[in-house]
Amino acid sequence: KHEDTGLLLQPLLEGQNYGAAAADGTRCPSVSVSRHNPARRDCLVVAVLSFGNLINFIDWFIVPGVLLDIQKYFGLSDRETGLLQTVFTLCYMLAAPIFGYLGDRYNRKIILGVGIFFWSGVTLGSSFITESHYRIFVLSRGLVGIGSASYSTIAPTIIADLFEEGKRTTVLSIFYIFIPVGSGCGYMLAAGMAKSTGDWHWAFRVTPCMGGLALLLLILLVPHRIQRKTAAHRALSISGTTQRADEKPDVHRTAKTTWCQDVGSLVKNCSFVCSSLGLTAMAFVTGALGMWMPLFLYRAQVVQGIVPPCLQKSCNSSNSLIFGGITIGTGILGIIAGAEAARRLRKINNKVDPLICATSMFISALCLYIALMVAQTNILSTFIFIAFGELFLSVNWAVVTDILLYVVTQRRQSTAIALQILVSHLLGDAGSPYLIGAISNAIQARNTPSLQWSFRSMQYSFVICAFVAVFGGGFFLLTSFYIEGDRKKAQR
Repeated sequence: KHEDTGLLLQPLLEGQNYGAAAADGTRCPSVSVSRHNPARRDCLVVAVLSFGNLINFIDWFIVPGVLLDIQKYFGLSDRETGLLQTVFTLCYMLAAPIFGYLGDRYNRKIILGVGIFFWSGVTLGSSFITESHYRIFVLSRGLVGIGSASYSTIAPTIIADLFEEGKRTTVLSIFYIFIPVGSGCGYMLAAGMAKSTGDWHWAFRVTPCMGGLALLLLILLVPHRIQRKTAAHRALSISGTTQRADEKPDVHRTAKTTWCQDVGSLVKNCSFVCSSLGLTAMAFVTGALGMWMPLFLYRAQVVQGIVPPCLQKSCNSSNSLIFGGITIGTGILGIIAGAEAARRLRKINNKVDPLICATSMFISALCLYIALMVAQTNILSTFIFIAFGELFLSVNWAVVTDILLYVVTQRRQSTAIALQILVSHLLGDAGSPYLIGAISNAIQARNTPSLQWSFRSMQYSFVICAFVAVFGGGFFLLTSFYIEGDRKKAQR
């Protein structure tokens, strides 16, 4: 019936320099690792990449975990403190398109290894910066962001190569679980090290050791160059035209389109554009919450008289530990729930992915608003509603990525992820920490300095996050109008 299957599917395989073995299942049989046991190897690759993702996001949230200590150590205002995360995110997003371009054309294992080595080394070096060199500390956070961009851009595309669409959401959900787990561990690690050593600098000396282990695992367990074997590849295998596993790709064929041409094509993809804007709203909210929420909770407790104002050198607050635990728990539950809901409901409605994202954003906005309003009177209710807000935000992580992977052709996936990272961070969490801090400073400047206004300034500035989340839900609703057509185009 399809005599020319091999010829028709050949373009799908051209230019792939890092692929996967047969995606026959996500279970890992207990057999030795070799090219004759691709399922075992694929699971090990996912495990290594997930471990790297864990370390990546621990590094992201070490600073918020000891934010009060850093603010006192360098003598920073809220606006200057917010600049730390803004510089990190700006460098991260500006580097992402570069790594996306490289990831679509060169060996991704080498790029990942260099990225891990670079950000681990810079993090270790930043732990020795003294209080008179705040600008160097800011610069170090920017350099860590560049290293992180290499990982976040490329690792998901390797997983996309390893598994077909039906199983890809499940595997991606495992990978993305380590975003909230890593974030929560970052808070808890930072607060725990500061408390146990009495010096917040030690929080920056743990992840470099973990990064060294991740680099070693990457070298030993991730093949240098393996071949893509999706459904298209199996068809080629049957026809006998399969490329040899050790054959190097044709670099000239890989780069047959320019980066500008790829971006131009992606901008015309309505589902990609709208879902990226929805993700941008998510990034804005998560960036602001991740940076400021422990400090906001501390100020709320001070106003309520639950804890005294911190006057000593090291401020050991339990809020980072509690918020870290909430982030881990709600993140795991939210990502699993989102992936499972998407898997089940796709059988009923082809538009269910963006509808899930829209619904979760609307509910999250309501929960966050309530949490902010009750913070001055009932801290327990604040923690509960923050947990629900984070839970519904986390529902979207794997689902949004899966939307991208099936509305964008395989040849442009790294570029698409890099462009999505650029837009979502440029308009999202690159500015939100600084914006919240700047608004807080402006409110404090217009009122008499007091503990009450220190709290209220942060409370009022945080309200913007709830409204941004509503806009995000609207963009995901808009995505549902285009997703079926764009999906069919990508399949063709």
